Amino acid sequence: MAELDLQGLLAEVAREMEPHRGEGAVADYIPPLARVDPRRFGMAIITCDGRAAEVGDAWMPFSIQSISKVFTLTMALEKHGEALWRRVGREPSGSRFNSIVQLEAEKGVPRNPFINAGAIVVTDAVLSERRPDEAIAEIRDFFRKLADNDTIDIDREVAEQEAATGFRNFSLANFMKGFGNIHAAVEDSLHTYFNQCAIRITCRQLARAGLFLANGGVDPIRGERITSAERVRRINAIMLTCGHYDASGEFAFQVGLPGKSGVGGGILAIVPGHAAIAVWSPGLNEAGNSQVGTLALEKLVRRTDWNVFD
Repeated sequence: MAELDLQGLLAEVAREMEPHRGEGAVADYIPPLARVDPRRFGMAIITCDGRAAEVGDAWMPFSIQSISKVFTLTMALEKHGEALWRRVGREPSGSRFNSIVQLEAEKGVPRNPFINAGAIVVTDAVLSERRPDEAIAEIRDFFRKLADNDTIDIDREVAEQEAATGFRNFSLANFMKGFGNIHAAVEDSLHTYFNQCAIRITCRQLARAGLFLANGGVDPIRGERITSAERVRRINAIMLTCGHYDASGEFAFQVGLPGKSGVGGGILAIVPGHAAIAVWSPGLNEAGNSQVGTLALEKLVRRTDWNVFD
């Protein structure tokens, strides 16, 4: 790690991304995301020994969307332990992130925590008989603590538009409620979920927040244990196999790191034992993952030995 010129590496990657900026299509079903300039590009790395590098729009906030699911999964496992896995599976779905088809055959138990149905169950577990505003504040504060930044907050417009356009999520939640797998009121679970996905964060903050996943569950900067090493191994495993929906296999093939994408254009990638990487480019590919962000991560891992299969 010490011999790597992180800033130089990111600068090289950014230069290679220049002709690709603007590729992909922004998420147009959430109006505030549809307004984001598709040419934006930012990338940040923070290492377990505290070194940091960034390039481009790494300090510009974007909507975290489904990347938040990694952090609420961590919270739910801390609250409920192994019992959580009775309510959500750990297998790739092979279907779109908001598909309802598998829930019928599998009696309301979602395939994994990163498809929308699974993430709603996880959020319901975090909510755990409390008021939504309490759970939302806890989730926001968890991000602030991990990123060591009290400015992280929820974009109210995005949260409102998530609720206004989230008809499929309402269907998923009500369907699972019918199987007894949503314990709170559907409206409360979804209100918490929509706000969780509407957190605004920068690449620098996201990489910092995810650093405990690269260091066996311990925040290496503060020396504080966030979760157990065993849980981190499991979370990283699910990120590798399920973090990019039905394109997770392709991401593992091309990048070879645990990662989680969001339709805001962000990707969090973990280099176990070494670093956390965050990249943001709003244009999405057909699977709903950042097109330029994925390419940037491919270019980065080719210049390093940061691949879990090496």
